[in-house]
Amino acid sequence: MRPPRVHVDEPLAAHSRATLRGAAATHIRRVLRLGPGAELTAFDGRGGEYPATIAALSQDRVLLAIGAQRLSERESPLAVTLAQGVSRGERMDLVVQKATELGVRRLVPLLTERTVVRLDARQADARRRHWRGVAIAACEQCGRNAVPEIASPARLAAFLSSLEPEATRVVLAPAGALKVRDLAGADRPLVLLIGPEGGLSESEQRAASDAGFRALNLGPRVLRTETAAIAALAALQQHLGDL
Repeated sequence: MRPPRVHVDEPLAAHSRATLRGAAATHIRRVLRLGPGAELTAFDGRGGEYPATIAALSQDRVLLAIGAQRLSERESPLAVTLAQGVSRGERMDLVVQKATELGVRRLVPLLTERTVVRLDARQADARRRHWRGVAIAACEQCGRNAVPEIASPARLAAFLSSLEPEATRVVLAPAGALKVRDLAGADRPLVLLIGPEGGLSESEQRAASDAGFRALNLGPRVLRTETAAIAALAALQQHLGDL
């Protein structure tokens, strides 16, 4: 059985000490029920991972003894940005979790005309921090050492105007003529745009098209927004990535 993996929210260095606090420490003590001497694998999201041993525990923190760095990475060669229309509650959490497992490099939550969720600035920041926690937990589970970037929720127009010019751009659309097999090359970044529960409006679809997005078809069935994200990412990784 492999040692549990833990994300440490501070830079790690070989043969040093690191401290887990808050929810991470609580998880070690109350969920995993580990004590001094237990072995872990620690990573800080900056590359590589470290064997670690619990040196001491207290009520609110866990002290780790860090070993030599292992330069093992599990990143996909396909650099995908997922621009996902924000959906409600657990649906969005599921997208963040599975997108992380499927190798997404960056996730941009989008606020569109048909987005049911409404967020003010304070709520948007709280949701971003929550989604980053979901991504970290997914990295701990799936073995990634690089935590994908979770951007602040953005309006579609602002997102479209911020794109890098060299990226391949696709938007999911039931009537699209493009298939995953028609895409070529993992040497360019890829941006995948998916609408919320109600889909993108006609004006938003035109705006995406004007911004260089091609309509990608995943088959004759209409998929829920969270299913569409998982299916599209799996198909892209199978065709262009490392599945």
